[in-house]
Amino acid sequence: MTRGNAVVVGATGQVGRAAVRALAADGWEVRALSRRGGRDESWPQEVRAVVCDREDDTALAAALGDGCDVLVDMVAYGADHARQLSSLADRIGSAVVISSGAVYEDDQGRSFDTQGEPDGFPRYPVPIPETQRTVAPADATYGTGKVALEQELLAAGDRPATTLLRAGAIHGPHCRTPRELYFVKRAVDGRPVRILAHGGRDRFHPVHVSNLAELIRLAALRPGSRVLNAGDPVAPTVAEIGAAVDAVLGRSSETVLVDGASPRGDVGVTPWSVEHPIVYDMAAAERELGYRAVTTYEDSLPETVEWLARQLHGRDWTEAFPRMAELYAPQVDLFPYAEEDAWLAERGRESK
Repeated sequence: MTRGNAVVVGATGQVGRAAVRALAADGWEVRALSRRGGRDESWPQEVRAVVCDREDDTALAAALGDGCDVLVDMVAYGADHARQLSSLADRIGSAVVISSGAVYEDDQGRSFDTQGEPDGFPRYPVPIPETQRTVAPADATYGTGKVALEQELLAAGDRPATTLLRAGAIHGPHCRTPRELYFVKRAVDGRPVRILAHGGRDRFHPVHVSNLAELIRLAALRPGSRVLNAGDPVAPTVAEIGAAVDAVLGRSSETVLVDGASPRGDVGVTPWSVEHPIVYDMAAAERELGYRAVTTYEDSLPETVEWLARQLHGRDWTEAFPRMAELYAPQVDLFPYAEEDAWLAERGRESK
C-alpha cells in the first residue's frame, strides 16, 4: 500500500539520507531533492532523485509539480524560507521541518549565543520542555534564524500544517561536524590519555539520524502544526561517550578528569562542553506521535566510528571534515596535544 507521495528537500545531507530511507521503507513514493540530484546507495530504486536548488523559488515549485502529500525540509532557515514554503501551501499537504535546540534561552536570557560572554552559559531546566522560552527571531545566528523560521511557519497556521523538530546534537554517518571525531582521532593518533574538563560530566543531548528519521516518519503520518524536541532516549555524559568509543575500538584510554573549566588553553575542551547540562524533554513527541527511539547512542556508535575512521584514513582531519575545521579551528583547538603534554608533565605525568 502506498501512503502517498513525499518530497524531501536536502535529501543527500546527513539527515536527508536517513529520512528518504525511512519514508521509502514505510511505503511513501519519494522524490529526493538536492542541488546535484545525487543518490544514497541505501535507497531503493523507486526513489526519484531530482536536481533542485531550494534557494530558487521557480525550481522548487517545478520540483513540486502538482504537489505532494508531505514535504520534508532539512535545510530551511530563516523567515524567507518559511514564506517560500507558505507560498506553495496549495501544493503541500503537510510539512516536517528540521529546527534546532539552539533556539532555547534560559530565564536570564542566556543561550548558545552567549556562551563566550562572562556568566554567559545558559542554565536550562532539566529536561527542557518545548514551552521553554526562545531567543528573539533574527538573521544574526543559527538559533535566531531557526526561531524566525519557526515563528513564520507557525503564524501561517495550517498553510501548510507543519511539524518543527528541534534537533539535539545530531550524530551518525555523513555528519559534516562529527563530535565523535574528538575521541576517534585521538585513538587513531595513539593518544592513551585524554583530559576532560567539568569532571567529564558535560551532557549535550544527542539524536541519532535514524531516531530523527523516525520522528520525521511519524510526523508525516500525523500532520499537525507543532514544535517537538528530537533526541535519543538518554543523554550520556562526555566521559560515558569516550568510554563507549573505546569499547567500540577495543582499547582502554586513561581519562584524567578536571574539576571546573579548562586548566590551560583548550585542554579538556570537547565538542560537548557545556557549563550546565542540555537535556531535551521527549514526552511531547512520545505523546503526540507515539515516538519510540529506534536505537540508542551506544548501539548506533559502531557504524559512526567505522565511518569516521574511513574518512580519516590517509587524510588530515581538516581535509576530511572542512566544515568542522571552519567552525572550531578559529576558536578552539580540539587536539591541543602539545598543551596537554605540557600540562601533564607539570604534574609528573606522561601522555605516551
